[in-house]
Amino acid sequence: MNRQAAVIPAAALLAILGGVAVRLYGDPAVAHLVWMAGLLLTGIPVVIRTLRGVFRGKFAADLVAMLAILTAALLTTPLPGLIVVLMQTGGEALERYAEGRASEAVRALEEAAPRLAHRISGDHEEEVSVSAIVAGDMLIVRPGDMIPCDGTVVKGRSHLDTAALTGEPIPRLAEPGVALMSGMANLEGPLLFRATAPAAQSQYARIVELVRHAQQSKAPMQRLADRYAVWFTPVTLAVCAAAWLASGDTQRVLAVLVVATPCPLILAVPVAVIGGINRAARRQVIFRSGVALEELGRTTVAVFDKTGTLTVGRPEVSAVWTTAAFATADVLRMAGALENTSGHLLARPVVSAARAIGGDLPTPTEVVETAGRGVEGTVEGRRVLVGAASLLRERHPGIVTELDALEQDHRSAAGAVRAFVAVDGALAGIIIYADALRSGIEHLIVHLRAAGFQRTVLLSGDSSANTRAIAAQLGFDEARGDLLPEDKVSVVHALVAGGSKVMMLGDGTNDAPALSTATVGVALASGGGGITAEAADVVILADDPHRLLDAIEFSRWTAYIARQSVLVGLGLSSVGMLFAAAGFIPPTAGALLQEGIDVAVILNALRAAGLRGPRQTPST
Repeated sequence: MNRQAAVIPAAALLAILGGVAVRLYGDPAVAHLVWMAGLLLTGIPVVIRTLRGVFRGKFAADLVAMLAILTAALLTTPLPGLIVVLMQTGGEALERYAEGRASEAVRALEEAAPRLAHRISGDHEEEVSVSAIVAGDMLIVRPGDMIPCDGTVVKGRSHLDTAALTGEPIPRLAEPGVALMSGMANLEGPLLFRATAPAAQSQYARIVELVRHAQQSKAPMQRLADRYAVWFTPVTLAVCAAAWLASGDTQRVLAVLVVATPCPLILAVPVAVIGGINRAARRQVIFRSGVALEELGRTTVAVFDKTGTLTVGRPEVSAVWTTAAFATADVLRMAGALENTSGHLLARPVVSAARAIGGDLPTPTEVVETAGRGVEGTVEGRRVLVGAASLLRERHPGIVTELDALEQDHRSAAGAVRAFVAVDGALAGIIIYADALRSGIEHLIVHLRAAGFQRTVLLSGDSSANTRAIAAQLGFDEARGDLLPEDKVSVVHALVAGGSKVMMLGDGTNDAPALSTATVGVALASGGGGITAEAADVVILADDPHRLLDAIEFSRWTAYIARQSVLVGLGLSSVGMLFAAAGFIPPTAGALLQEGIDVAVILNALRAAGLRGPRQTPST
């Protein structure tokens, strides 16, 4: 629990107990002074904070509590006021505890950006600060380095890891004329490129700025307690006015305020929320705030990132096409043996697929790798080449006709990433890569519809054709592909601006700005999450998007219990108000009565932490 948040309730409790001790064993007048001093010291900060909220237009649950504290001080009846301070600030401390701490991932994202770049000036290379780059500069980026700014390739050939920008796991080929964006990582050979924008205006910097802007501009979600306070506070003030007009007794007014102090709102909601947060944590679902727990169950539009969320997030061998002279197992075995010597991102899937079919792989010899194009060598006495079509045509010109014919036979996969395999100068086959759907992922969309979601949207940095195909397969209402991070933000912002309560599930850096924009952003962050977890309101630590259904159930069950506790508590408080207005309950007795109501609603709110919820999630 935050230490500052705990200071005032601790001081109020100490003043109450100190005054009781003095009254029992000393002068009642001294006890009164102790309580009065305690009320002034602890009540003034509460009153000031509440008034600031009122001046900002915040009509919250603590308004009646503030009036009770002020009235107790003005009527020099400090004990009821102290009890109210204790309940008010104790509830706030519980809410702070429920919210936890924010991470420093935005700062970490900024620190991950490159600080230095290698600029070509005339015939020599110089190391300069990234901030010194201007459009038109010639830069070189080596294997393993991040592209420091947006630009266009002038010389060189390599593959780029674009996952930070598009979320796509399959590397993109970079060659002369191809546009580069900051945030991409160079995987193989050196690239010479011309900068088209300074680093501060490039894509990576825009991601950081998008996250910050989305977090700052996101409208705050109204707490469950404050929604009930909108009608309960005016009712309380009306009863106070009626008691004053009927009797002229200020003590009755204080008694009404004390009994009406919405401790069921102040205490029951955070207790239920903490219980729900702890219950969710046992399923590796982390709610970063109590408001997120309250709101997730009220969302009705589900937006999903594709890669790494609905798919496994890494390239796998999806098919192997072979010519008549070769069997699939033989092509994979020879290609896997050769790829086992390569560090290329697409080499691992081939090795895994080959081992799954044939077990141990032979050791190749005379291996030569051409950066960004392929690898060749001798496997069990046969000369094998695995790589791009251009490399095969260059090494074996007579293979062109055979290569074109095999590709023509498989036109349906024209846009797929592929590697070509030649053995002893003859075409052996083509290996096709894809990012496979997670097992059983189609059931997630079905269950979301059963849970009351009215619309499902799929967003991806992958091609529009692939995105639409997967959306149709899974039953999404809408799909959009070829999206950069700012494009995803635009889609989510339009949904929120249109009045929809939007839940978005994503897993990558490129999803972070959109997660911040959604009503409730949910990060799939089995590896810790970084900027994605920073941007999200809910973090799923397991690599399982189906935990989203658990998160929604926890939200709805907790809101159901909190609402039940609040309504019962406010109902009992309303009855108590009527008796206090009629003069049957004095202020101190009213405060004690309110404490009894508090105990009842808190015990009920603790049910939110139960291991078992309702068979069917209550509607919200």
